[in-house]
Amino acid sequence: MNSEDFRQLGKRTVDYIADYLDTIRDRQVLPEVKPGYLHKLLPKEMPSSPDHWTQILPDIENLIMPGVTHWHSPKFNAFYPTGSSYPSIIGEMLSAAIGCIGFNWMASPACTELEVIVLDWLAKALALPESYLNSSDGPGGGIIQGSASEATLVALLVAKEKTVEHVKKNDPERREADIKGRLVAYASDQSNSSVEKSSLHASITIRLLPSDENGSLRGSTLLEAIEKDIKEGLLPCCVIATLGSTGTCAFDCLDEIGKICNGRNIWLHVDAAYAGSACICPEYRHMLKGVQHADSFDINPHKWLLVNFDCSTMWFKDTTPLINAFSVDRVYLKHGHEKQNILAPDFRHWQIPLGRRFRSLKLWLTLRLYGLSGLQTHIRNQCSLAQYFETLVRNDPLFEIIKPATLGLVCFRAKGEDSFNMELLERLNKNRNLYMVAAHVDGKYVFRYCVCSRLTEASDVESSWSLIANTARLLLKEQEKGAKGLLIRKGQSLSNKKTSNICTTDEHVNITEFIST
Repeated sequence: MNSEDFRQLGKRTVDYIADYLDTIRDRQVLPEVKPGYLHKLLPKEMPSSPDHWTQILPDIENLIMPGVTHWHSPKFNAFYPTGSSYPSIIGEMLSAAIGCIGFNWMASPACTELEVIVLDWLAKALALPESYLNSSDGPGGGIIQGSASEATLVALLVAKEKTVEHVKKNDPERREADIKGRLVAYASDQSNSSVEKSSLHASITIRLLPSDENGSLRGSTLLEAIEKDIKEGLLPCCVIATLGSTGTCAFDCLDEIGKICNGRNIWLHVDAAYAGSACICPEYRHMLKGVQHADSFDINPHKWLLVNFDCSTMWFKDTTPLINAFSVDRVYLKHGHEKQNILAPDFRHWQIPLGRRFRSLKLWLTLRLYGLSGLQTHIRNQCSLAQYFETLVRNDPLFEIIKPATLGLVCFRAKGEDSFNMELLERLNKNRNLYMVAAHVDGKYVFRYCVCSRLTEASDVESSWSLIANTARLLLKEQEKGAKGLLIRKGQSLSNKKTSNICTTDEHVNITEFIST
C-alpha cells in the first residue's frame, strides 16, 4: 500500500467509523453468532498475493461486525464504561503513525515528557495531593499503565520488594526465600477479580476480608486480620483498597485503612479504576478522603474519561521503591541522560514491560478538546441518567432498588425469587437489544444497570426500562399460566383418586407463592 492508497482507505475508514457511531443504536448490542462462526467464513491460510483495499472494507461490515458486541451502544449497560471519543481515536492514529517505543527518554523525548505533563494535568484535575505530581519537589510521579490490573500487580511487586528489603535490614541473617514465603496482602471481598489474580502472579497470599453492609472494608476488620497474621509469624506487606467496586460501586473506608497502613509500614494501593474519574467534579471528591495515606493510586481514563483502551493512570507518592524494584540496566539502554530530573524519567523502570506506546497523545488530545468543563459535563450527565433510571425502577411496584444510584450504576431486581430474576436476565440478553450482567448483593441475585455509552440520552434509558418492565410482565404471565395449568393437572389427579377437594390449602399457598415470584 502506498501513501495514495493509504489516503483513500484512511478517508473511507474515517467515514465508516463516523457512520458506525452515528447509527450504532440501529444495531443489536449483542451478536447472534455462535462460537466458531468466523472460522467458517475466513480462509484457512493467508492470501498468497495481496488483496486490494477495496475488498477489505466490505468484509469489515459483512464478516467482522456480525460478531461484534457494541460496547458503545446506549443499549450496552453491562460492566463499566469503556472510553471512546473522536479526539482519542485521532490520538491513537497518531501514536500508531509515529510508532515509537518510548522505554527511555532518548527513545522519544516527546513521548516521555508529554506523559509527565498530562499526568500532572490529570492529578491536579482530580485534586490529588501534590506529592503525587511529577513536578513536585518530592520523589512522586505518574505513569500510564496498560490497565488497573497491571497497576495492581505493579503495586504488589513493589510492596513485596520493599518489605523484603525492610525485613533484611533489621534481620540481615534472615533468608529472602523465608521472607517472601510469609508475605500477605489484604483486600475487600468486593475487590475486582484482578486483585486476586495479581496476587497469584506476585506469589503473595491475599486475604479477601469481609465487607460491611455497605460493601466497604473497614479499618477494624483490616486491623484484626493484620494482628492475627503477625501473631502467626506472617508479614503484612500490602493493602489494596477499592474505590468503586465492580458489583455495587462500593467504597472502602480509605481514611481508616490508610492510617493503619501508614502506622505499620504497609504499602497502600488504591484501585479507583471506574469511580476515580468522577473526582474531576468537586462534588465527588469526598470519595477520596484518606488518599493522602496511599503509596500508589490508579484510575482508568479508558473507562470514564472518553479515552480508548488502554490508558490506566497510576501515581506514586515515592517512586524510589518502584525504581529499585524494577530497574534492570543493560549497556544498550544507556543514553547519557540518566541523571535527568523527574520531568524526564526512564519509564522502563516504572513498569513491567520494556516497550511502551505513545499513549499520552490520546489522553492529551482528549483533555484539550473536551477541557475540564466538558469532561465534568460528561460525568454529571451519566450520573443524572443513572438517577433517572433509578426513579423509573422505584415507580414500578414489580421491582425494587437494592443499591441506590451510585455514580453511573444502579443495582435493582424484580421482587420475588432469584429464579425469576435469573430467567428474566437471560431472556433480556437473548433479546440482544439490551445487555446487563448480574451481581450477588446480600445473598440476592441483582441486576447491574450501568450508563456506559457517551451517546446515551434520556430516551435510551426510557427505552431500556420499557424493555425490562415489559419482558418481566410477559414472563410473569407465562409463569402464572403455567401455575394454573399445574393446578388443573393436580385437580385431575386428585379427581381420579375420587378425592372431593381439588387441592389442599397448602397446595394453594405454594402455587400462590410461585405466581408471586
